Amino acid sequence: MTLPLIAIGALGGTLSMKASHPDAGVTPAVDAHAMLQAVPPLAQLAQVHAETLHLIPSASLTFKQLLDVLAWADTQVQAGAQGVVITQGTDTLEESAWFLELLWPHDAPLVFTGAMRAASHVSADGPGNLLNAAIVALSPDSRGRGVLVVMNDDIHGARWVRKTHALALDAFTSPGHGPLGVIVEGRPHFHHPASPRTPLSVPHHTDHRVALLEATLDGDTLLLDQIVPLGYAALVVNGFGAGHVAESWAQRLGDIAQHMPVWVATRTGAGCTAQASYGFAGSEMDLQRRGVVMAGALDARKARILLWVLAGRSSSRQ
Repeated sequence: MTLPLIAIGALGGTLSMKASHPDAGVTPAVDAHAMLQAVPPLAQLAQVHAETLHLIPSASLTFKQLLDVLAWADTQVQAGAQGVVITQGTDTLEESAWFLELLWPHDAPLVFTGAMRAASHVSADGPGNLLNAAIVALSPDSRGRGVLVVMNDDIHGARWVRKTHALALDAFTSPGHGPLGVIVEGRPHFHHPASPRTPLSVPHHTDHRVALLEATLDGDTLLLDQIVPLGYAALVVNGFGAGHVAESWAQRLGDIAQHMPVWVATRTGAGCTAQASYGFAGSEMDLQRRGVVMAGALDARKARILLWVLAGRSSSRQ
């Protein structure tokens, strides 16, 4: 019996990290092939094509590098891979997964995973996460679900997943929605059928920038005043509560919205922005009158990524 083919692309991150000596902090050092040696059962499940695409902390990943990852993963599916797994650091994993969710064109699953404990840790979680990610990538039930995130026996959708704890093993949650499924006894169990997807086309250009600023108590407007002169393509504001800002910010955002898209999200970590509840200066109703878009349930980091992709697809430049 011929085993199915799976592709694994390694980008680095904690899953790949170990210390060079006992007193040193961990750094990326374990490549894709060495990573697989810690997961012997995988060889019984599939033929594995593994490549080290990068060996860096995820904080240093760029959109251009992720577009290269997209092209690599696309090539693997075209070559017959039943699914693709990407390993990377957890610091930006939710953003990378959402970025590729917007662009992934295949029914074959693209599964992200990582680790909260380094490869050299006595109870490293990376091997188990990698095995689970491969199991999900190989499952027929995963098809048509786009980009998935597998961590700590949970299966999350890229749209909702967030890292909500700095160090805990169960750092990844989907606030307000919960995981799409769980892994029990080596098998994925999804709670609901797959939903229809409409991926976007790959951006035509990549040299534009989208700014993200957070509203804070008594925050000044010095950075806001520089957004247009600095040449940004769009602005996202991580707003108070249901999508609110100070009156002084509201005035600036209205002016900026005459030059570029301006979106306001909620910084609360769960829930969505309001549409027609509050009417004071700086409220969601006031901001919409000024040409600002409310981001709804999309958090500010993912709103920034969506705006970057949309701006890159436009034939006109800001």
